[in-house]
Amino acid sequence: MLYYLFEYLNQNYDFPGLRLFQYITFRTSLAVIISLIITTVYGRRLINYLQKMQVGETVRNLGLEGQMQKQGTPTMGGIIILLGILVPTLLFANLTNIYVILMIVTTVWMGVIGFVDDYIKVFRKNKEGLAGRFKIVGQVGLALIIGWTMYFNPNIVVRQTVDEGANVKATTGIAAKTTAPMVLRQKGESFYYTQDVKSTITNVPFYKNNEFDYAKVLKFLGPGYEKYAVMVFLLFVVVIVTAVSNGANITDGIDGLATGTSAIIGLTLGLLAYVSGNTVIADYLNIMYIPNSGELMIFAGAFVGACVGFLWYNSYPAQVFMGDTGSLAIGGIIAAFAIMIRKELLIPILCGVFLVENMSVIIQVSYFKYTKRRFGEGRRVFLMSPLHHHYQKKGYHEAKIVTRFWIIGILLAIITIITLKLR
Repeated sequence: MLYYLFEYLNQNYDFPGLRLFQYITFRTSLAVIISLIITTVYGRRLINYLQKMQVGETVRNLGLEGQMQKQGTPTMGGIIILLGILVPTLLFANLTNIYVILMIVTTVWMGVIGFVDDYIKVFRKNKEGLAGRFKIVGQVGLALIIGWTMYFNPNIVVRQTVDEGANVKATTGIAAKTTAPMVLRQKGESFYYTQDVKSTITNVPFYKNNEFDYAKVLKFLGPGYEKYAVMVFLLFVVVIVTAVSNGANITDGIDGLATGTSAIIGLTLGLLAYVSGNTVIADYLNIMYIPNSGELMIFAGAFVGACVGFLWYNSYPAQVFMGDTGSLAIGGIIAAFAIMIRKELLIPILCGVFLVENMSVIIQVSYFKYTKRRFGEGRRVFLMSPLHHHYQKKGYHEAKIVTRFWIIGILLAIITIITLKLR
């Protein structure tokens, strides 16, 4: 909203400094600052309100040291994170940008699902919360909205190199040529033509050309396979959104773990959005240029600010838990963001902590069921899952576990950035 106000003032009045709002980096900095202020200053007030309303966490005794001391700690603190994300985004981002619109929808959508889950747990006294099938339906529904919009919205395009005189056919299954003009560009002493087109191409790490086309998964069908590309693309989006969202939810088991890890991931995604949306840097790195995606950096700034600000109260010993209101929203945001900047295939690296936590649960449950069926007695791989509880059982203090997971998260973030050039 302030973005439009200062844009109007800049066009009609000659006030010094108004042009600063045209710069993504400046607006991102403001988003971070405002997000930190909201989460730290108003976060305290929300915690007091949650305590007044007796919105306390019900802790199951799992035999972990210090666990029962957390009984009654206010939950649903994810509301703080949501406000810290949405308010700066609404103030400083270009709200006509389709990427920003999708991220706002993602934040509200997943936040509502998580809020309903927490509400059932706290006020209905149902420890199971929202039934798993309803969560999955909500996650799949969001994934279909994102995938469908990414595939068909005319404002979501990528820049590709084309031969002179050629016109790139849209990969949406519609037998029509793109109307975008071809532009002659220069790199060094060579000249080439580019065109902004609809495409199912994404970035893939460690690969020479750094690109992968979802449509080509169906190449075995023969001529005309492109018209079915939407099905493959939607399937990938559904898997990514549900996996990352649940991964963040599982990781949120000890004080500050999910919040700090998510801040690291958000910072990395913000940098990736900036380089992908900057034609000069994208050309230098030889990566896919995505027009208008740089605006996502404002959202990323608000996201990082909200996570870091929430850590003020969520670090050990936690004064508030984010609950599913925060964890489901964080996971959905990370997944949607990565998909929009065509870096979703980097998620196994960047979100390695989420992946390992997810896998530890899958391995534990699968092995237990297998051994129970075969030997009549269930056996376990880990002392307890998710993985962070395994280390708690081994006697590690949860603050040490969190710090070491953060260090791993930073290492994975660095590796993710390196993949831009390491092929």
